[in-house]
Amino acid sequence: MLKGYTKQEISWMMYDWANSAHSVIIVTLLPIFFDTVAGYTADSVSSMSTWGYATSIAMLIVALAAPFLGVFGDIRGMRKKLFSFFMLLGVAACAGMAFTPGMDFTSGPVAAGKVASLILVLYIVSVIGFDASAIYYDAFLTDVTTEDRMDKVSTMGYGLGYIGGSTIPLLIFLIMNLVGVPMLTCLAFVFGLTAVWWLAFSLPLLKNCEQTSGKPYEKGDVARSMKGVGTTIKEIIANKPMLIYILSYFFYIDGVHTVISMATTYGTNLGLDSTGMMLALLLVQILGLPFCLLYIKCSEKFGARTMVGFGICVYMFICIFAFFMNSLWQFWVLAVLCATSQGGIQALSRSMYGKLIPDKDRSGEFFGFFDIFGKFSSIMGPALVGVVSSVVANGMLGAQGLTAQTATAEQIDAINAQSSHYGILSIIIIIIVGAVLYFGFLPKAEHAKQ
Repeated sequence: MLKGYTKQEISWMMYDWANSAHSVIIVTLLPIFFDTVAGYTADSVSSMSTWGYATSIAMLIVALAAPFLGVFGDIRGMRKKLFSFFMLLGVAACAGMAFTPGMDFTSGPVAAGKVASLILVLYIVSVIGFDASAIYYDAFLTDVTTEDRMDKVSTMGYGLGYIGGSTIPLLIFLIMNLVGVPMLTCLAFVFGLTAVWWLAFSLPLLKNCEQTSGKPYEKGDVARSMKGVGTTIKEIIANKPMLIYILSYFFYIDGVHTVISMATTYGTNLGLDSTGMMLALLLVQILGLPFCLLYIKCSEKFGARTMVGFGICVYMFICIFAFFMNSLWQFWVLAVLCATSQGGIQALSRSMYGKLIPDKDRSGEFFGFFDIFGKFSSIMGPALVGVVSSVVANGMLGAQGLTAQTATAEQIDAINAQSSHYGILSIIIIIIVGAVLYFGFLPKAEHAKQ
């Protein structure tokens, strides 16, 4: 499968294999554990809102720092150092999560509140490590391959992530659970495994990939580079196709990221079986590689733009389907729908942007802006889901003459389930905005430039 790829390309792809363990275990399993812990706290209404806010905080931190992080990565020799720092930060946070399932969170609201807060802090730190290291990982794409191979290498990276980091740790967790290992023990083990996995499979990139773009460091470079962020903003604004593409990406990728980060929280609020959801997610990972390979073939025939557009349409349908979802079999259908385009749309979006960069020596800086748009969209999506779910839930409580304190646990669960439908549907609004920019305005901007 990897025949024809260079050693550097394969080593670069292996980081997708490495950090995909975080994408599945932390982003999908941790919310289920947090929902359990939150149920013992004093305020157990809408853990989906709390999780959405925490995700938005993490994304906000990375988004604000992204352009400057990218600038530092364009100094020759700094990209790998910064990548290593943030990768290790994320690994350490995951290692810390391994201890949380063993903590006492059932003795009362105060104890549960402390554990819930610790989980949120570790989660935020892990997301910062994951997303900040990804800035430098993405920037390495221009170092390890040529422009004509970017679509293929980028998409194969996502495919390896699915078949490796996204599948094997989750499969181990499910097997442990099915053979009767206590759930909390399974969670502690798999959180620790995620840290080890992430670190171990990052080593090929650290060993074999070198920064070939960028400029040697000279005194005052950092200050000049930070001032140059404004210049890059002006360049992006002046480059109308790049500007409209990155704006459309800002909106449509929100749907992808929000569905990924909120799927199990939504299913939990609906009362779906957690083991059944995990099996469905395992199916997503198994199908991820063949669909990524299919995206590679289709992009060679129809072009990357057509396939990204196809992915946008798929995610609009996913939002509508999710609104009507009430049962586990529907969650499985939703999982298959996500598997068709989840990796392909992200990989081809990354390579499309890489081709638009006018100065490859500043790829870190430009990818920093690419990342800030991706992360700000990831703030907007979970926050929108959280706000809509919370507003609708409080409205339903008020309509029944109830409060969070007077309602029974059964009433709160029922209201959370109903309000979650509207939260998940709200995502389609921002995907539609991205679609209008992508299908309507981007072709006009490219035509005008020509």
